[in-house]
Amino acid sequence: MEFLYNGSSTHSVTTFVEEYHVVDYRKILRLSSDPENSQRRIELTLHSSRHSIREVQAAAKKAGIKWPLDESVSNEMLRDILFPEKTAKAVTYVMPDFADIHSELARPGVNLMLLWTEYCGRCEREGATPYMYTQFCEKYWQWARITKATMRIQHKPGNAMEVDWAGNTLDIQDPVTGEISKAYLFIAVLPCSGFAYAEAREDMRLESWLQCHAHAYSYFGGVTRLLIPDNLKTGVSANTRYEIVLNRSYQELAEHYDTAIVPARVEHPKDKPHAEGTS
Repeated sequence: MEFLYNGSSTHSVTTFVEEYHVVDYRKILRLSSDPENSQRRIELTLHSSRHSIREVQAAAKKAGIKWPLDESVSNEMLRDILFPEKTAKAVTYVMPDFADIHSELARPGVNLMLLWTEYCGRCEREGATPYMYTQFCEKYWQWARITKATMRIQHKPGNAMEVDWAGNTLDIQDPVTGEISKAYLFIAVLPCSGFAYAEAREDMRLESWLQCHAHAYSYFGGVTRLLIPDNLKTGVSANTRYEIVLNRSYQELAEHYDTAIVPARVEHPKDKPHAEGTS
């Protein structure tokens, strides 16, 4: 290996290690959160350079990200948030400014659809490639999930509505015939207040699903900026790491009410804990 025999072998070895060493952002944040861990101890534990560790610590402080983090937060997600320029080198898409997006969402009349349209306009003027709307929402949701771990903002009033079908059916008895039939319970919850709406339906078909949403909005007296459903086939055709495909009628409902649908990840009920807990 030639780099061991040139005139500056130590520097060459260090450069080689830095280039091929995979930075573990989670471990750096975890060890840095313990005041008893010195900088030197963190370096020796992770086999990372002082520069890399300080770079991650400074980026995390700037982004407001602190340990502990949710188990679902991966190193890749942290890299995208802490060092978006590194992701930009690997892809042709422009990473949105999620901190600015999060701030703009607090303004009246602003939603993700409007911000995505403005983002596309900026990309077009700069000759860059924007993310599609579903990817834009998914990446914002990932960012919000990470930064929310700092507990600076838990739930904003009117920001989201979590919806789901309850796990168990209800027995409904006809008062005249005594016949018992099954009913499915739709649940909608506003996370900030815990205010809930429930409706029993004869089935879980698309028509019932859409009507329940309309009734919930009518009951609450308004529409939230985000709509967080489960991944049932009546609403979400596909939800993978790379793509979210919504049922056409469900997407039209979102456009009609001017809200953004951000489905919970597959097998991650904590993404909509209030709907899960209420049901």
